Amino acid sequence: MDLKQLAYFVRVAELGSFTRASIALDIAQPALSRQVRLLEVELHQNLLVRNGRGVTLTEAGTVLLEHSRGVLHQIERLREELSRVRGALSGRVALGMPPSLSKRVAVPVTRAFRSRMPKAALSIIEGLSVTMQESLVSGRLDIALVYNATPSPDVDLIPLLDEALYLIQRSDDPAAGEPITLEDLARQPLVIPSRPNSIRMLVETELGKLGLHPEITLEIDGVPTILDLVADGAGRAVLTRNAVLTAATPSLFATRPIVSPQLQSRLSLALSSRRPSTGTQRAMLNLLEELIPQLLTTR
Repeated sequence: MDLKQLAYFVRVAELGSFTRASIALDIAQPALSRQVRLLEVELHQNLLVRNGRGVTLTEAGTVLLEHSRGVLHQIERLREELSRVRGALSGRVALGMPPSLSKRVAVPVTRAFRSRMPKAALSIIEGLSVTMQESLVSGRLDIALVYNATPSPDVDLIPLLDEALYLIQRSDDPAAGEPITLEDLARQPLVIPSRPNSIRMLVETELGKLGLHPEITLEIDGVPTILDLVADGAGRAVLTRNAVLTAATPSLFATRPIVSPQLQSRLSLALSSRRPSTGTQRAMLNLLEELIPQLLTTR
């Protein structure tokens, strides 16, 4: 079985299209199709169902995809370990992080990565915490920064820090800067992300313990748009202070501490428990454990 054919098959299966895979792999589509077909002939199995919208996996294709990811990961790990013997960290790290966090930490993390691992490659992918946990299991991500992650036997979590959540309102609104109780939070018109956003789920869960429900004015999934709407007077938001610092003009907003009880969002590093980490991935974990708390606690 040819490793190149396995890699081609995995990319086609993940992208759901020979056309998209040929672009991503920089190979002509007929050549890509021929390599995947040779793999099917060798295995005496149809792996993909081809249709006008792309491709879907057969049962055999699903089995092969799961095992192929593991095989290709082990090959990549072997290459990295051999590079380590030569004294250099190489290979690729796929790092996931929420968009609001990416805006604050992506540049310094990339700068530190390039400085410490100049022969390695970094890919940063933005996504929701729930989606990124699934990507860790499937092998699309190696490491993820996630908020309020649900414990899972498939994912190992390394807590980094707890960030207090605040009620965010316009700086010229009444009571700007004064603490607000969780009970009073239920009476605030909120502009908040849709489920399964981690902050949305936390707010609903904690209010539910008091027998209360949030008053949701608008559901918006992007932090910049949420802040724009708060600035325009559409409502108020529940975010970390670091999220507000990503705004073009943070002075437009007032942050009110939420008390009785305080709401906190836990940021953790997540990685798959199914696959051993490579040397480069372990170095990246160490970098993130050192750098992220510094970046998020520096004003």
